[in-house]
Parts: sequence; structure tokens; C-alpha cells
Amino acid sequence: MPAPRSLRSKLIASIGIAWVTFTLGEAIWRLTPLALAPWRDGTLTTPLKILWIVWFVINAYFEGYRGFQRRFSPRVVARAAYLGDHPTPLRVILALPFCLSMFFAKKSQLIFRWTFLCALYTLIYLVKFLPQPWRGILDGGVVIALAWGLGAVWYFFGRYLRDLDHPAANDLPEHALVLAPVAVE
Repeated sequence: MPAPRSLRSKLIASIGIAWVTFTLGEAIWRLTPLALAPWRDGTLTTPLKILWIVWFVINAYFEGYRGFQRRFSPRVVARAAYLGDHPTPLRVILALPFCLSMFFAKKSQLIFRWTFLCALYTLIYLVKFLPQPWRGILDGGVVIALAWGLGAVWYFFGRYLRDLDHPAANDLPEHALVLAPVAVE
């Protein structure tokens, strides 16, 4: 079991988690009506209903479980914990991009994150032009993945708040890893 964190550390870590929660929550809130629109409008034929459900399940597993729960969410909470333990004014002000590994990370991670972010924004822009029911089908998968990811963030963060084992940040620059808490397996 890791050493108990101070209330100050937990409050600072909460800033990053609050920003991540707001960001993912806002996307879920905005996309859910679009994902459900084909069901409400009756524009889904039986094969498209099956496609919607299959896409939903595929995204729940690959994006929700494998992408968010196993990679993204533990990293976000680990970086929030690191932020709480090693706050600087810049990191606290930029808690969201810090927790998302958009700066103060290994060079390879930074290149991947920024490339992924650019590709994601391009994809989001292009999906806006899809007509229903196709947009609803895609958005249904996105909503379940984001909701799963947000739930996983709060699961790992709850463990951190209760001073239970939680992931350690492993994408920090080499000089910062000396200061990071040891990972608990």
C-alpha cells in the first residue's frame, strides 16, 4: 500500500481530475442525443440497428476497456497524483493538458499524443458531415467509450483518494521519474 497522501496533494490532484471529468462529460452530454437520434427518429432499419449495437459493443471493448480503462484512465490518474505530489504553478494552471500528457512527458509520448490529438480533431470535424443514421451509429460507439473511460478515471481516482494502490506515472521525463512514486503491482 502506498504512503498516505496529504489533503493538499489530493486537492491539487482533484483539479486535474475535475478538468478531465468536465472535458469527457461535456463530450458525452453533447454526443448522446446525436447517438440516440436514429433510434428516436426511427431511421434505423433492422440491419442498421444490429450495426449500431455491434459498433457499440466493439467500442465498449476496444476503446472503453482496452483504450481507456487499461491505458488512458490509469495514466490520467497517475499524472494527477504526480501533480498533487509535485505541483508547480504552471502544472496546476494547465492541469488538464498535464494530466493528458500533452507536456512534461517523454519525447516519444509527446509526439504520439500531439499526433493523436491532431488526428482525433480531424476525425471529429469530418464526422460532423455524416448524415443520420451513420453519425448516430458512430457517436453511439464514442459515447460508450467515453463513458467507460470516465468511469475508469473515477474508479482509479477513488482508489487514490482512499490511499489504495494506483498506477504510477511512467510517461514522465527521466529526471522526474526519480521523484515519482513507485508503481504498486
